[in-house]
Amino acid sequence: MIDFGRVACRKIGGIRFTINGHSFFNLVLVTNVGGAGNVISVSVKGSKTMTWQSMSRNWGQNWQSNNYLNGQSLSFKVTTSDGRTVVSNNVAPPNWSCGHTYTGKQF
Repeated sequence: MIDFGRVACRKIGGIRFTINGHSFFNLVLVTNVGGAGNVISVSVKGSKTMTWQSMSRNWGQNWQSNNYLNGQSLSFKVTTSDGRTVVSNNVAPPNWSCGHTYTGKQF
């Protein structure tokens, strides 16, 4: 008999958020996720919106938001399959732009 189980993954550095898309369609690639590593939900909060907005999975670890978030610093909330959640506040500055990667907290 073979026993197996999920082993928590340690990553060096924080979770990385690569922003793509345009003004009304933000596609965020979430990488370097420790712990269970299996992301089940991502939310974004702009510094002017002040409420968490759920993002939908586009494909793979690309998560999308159809909200206008330009000119706001961005915070991200990531939840993994083991039920743990990490919040990275003000990861992207108000002048963030597509094609750049920003680093947040880690599990």
